[in-house]
Amino acid sequence: MKTLPPSFARPVPLRLALATVAAAALLAGCSMMPTYERPAAPVPAQYPGASAPTGAGTAAAELAWQDYFADDSLRQLIATALANNRDLRVAVLNIEQARAQLGIRRADQFPTVNAALTGSRTTTGDAAITSVYNAGLLVTAYEFDFFGRVASLKEQALAQYLATTEGSKTAQISLIATVAQSWFSLLADEELLAISKQTLATREDSLKLVQLRLDNGATSELELRQAQSLLETARVTLAQQQRQRALDENALVLLLGQAMPGDVRERLATTRLTQLRLPELPAGLPSDLLTRRPDIKQAEQQLIAANANIGAARAAFFPRISLTAGAGSASNALAGLFKDGSWGFSLAPQLLLPIFDAGRNQAGLDSAKAGRDIAIAQYEKSIQSAFREVADALAGRDTLAEQLRAQQAQTEAETQRLRLTDLRYQNGAASLLDSLDAQRSLFGSQQALVQTRLTYLQNQVVLYKTLGGGATQPTP
Repeated sequence: MKTLPPSFARPVPLRLALATVAAAALLAGCSMMPTYERPAAPVPAQYPGASAPTGAGTAAAELAWQDYFADDSLRQLIATALANNRDLRVAVLNIEQARAQLGIRRADQFPTVNAALTGSRTTTGDAAITSVYNAGLLVTAYEFDFFGRVASLKEQALAQYLATTEGSKTAQISLIATVAQSWFSLLADEELLAISKQTLATREDSLKLVQLRLDNGATSELELRQAQSLLETARVTLAQQQRQRALDENALVLLLGQAMPGDVRERLATTRLTQLRLPELPAGLPSDLLTRRPDIKQAEQQLIAANANIGAARAAFFPRISLTAGAGSASNALAGLFKDGSWGFSLAPQLLLPIFDAGRNQAGLDSAKAGRDIAIAQYEKSIQSAFREVADALAGRDTLAEQLRAQQAQTEAETQRLRLTDLRYQNGAASLLDSLDAQRSLFGSQQALVQTRLTYLQNQVVLYKTLGGGATQPTP
């Protein structure tokens, strides 16, 4: 009579074994995770200085960047950056990695079935050789998740995946806003260079005129030196602006991930900041940020992941039941491995109950609870930071608009002042120093006007970003 090796012996009837496995599966799924409750937002119900939702129109989070930015050159640059920027590419690849980790945790909830072919030969003291060969399917150490340890780890991986997805949206929003601000800076550099070149040419003509008057005894050397000083000041400013323009273009190229397209570079010289218009955005309420800002949603998903870790840490205090099972053919001879009568199965359940671990499980639970408290603080800080960013952008929108109007009026006044001073100087009613002072004031006012207009446009981009704009895709 053939004796089956112990690996595929029949210790229990098949029907009873299947019933045991089914009962264990039904009992599995008890969760030790605490019930998740979203913390209260630690910010006021209204933004500073606002008694009602500010503005009207489409919310920034619902307005695609293609609809917000009307400039064709800027749209082309943003599309190029979204396709080639390396930081955004890393953020997207992080999503793929998190998705793979989620797949691993999901797979832990199911048994792993392997095909196995094993053989062994044993020699006893009387020189007898015993051979054992097995072939079949094996399930090794499958854990019945009675207390939700594996399910908690899966929930933690799911929350991390969702957090990584929101992080990618945050990176996209930041990239779009930074490209827009860099483009505006480059346009401002072009305008400042044009102003400096024009001022330099004017002051060169003034210096020639002063030199001619000095040669004819109609003026003093003091006025000549004053004109020379203004000329060199213009040259210094021009050199500074040329350097700044090169730096701004290099920064934009890094964001794009490639060289600036040639057609965009050609349009750079003909585009002015005054031609750009950005739509007004409603600020809404601070509570809207919880659902519109991807960085806040990312922090909340990380909080959910930390909450799930507590469930896994709690489950470690309870028994862990695993099952190793096999079904296949066993024989004392390799030639009889697949003959009739060689088939069998085995079930080997195992129960591990923690008794003494020197405080390891308790330390793990304490660490998980501390991690949740840290995640709560980080979530609340993300809300407070978002509130401050929106409040700052709203304050900038209100004050910069008035500052821009005042700066435009000042520049117009300085232009008229220079015209009238030149008329008085040509008719002998004003000195050269008066004319040079008017030139200097106009030059400074023109530069300030460009800088103010740049700051105003960049603040509008910041408001769009802080309200969650840029994460949506255009509607087909």
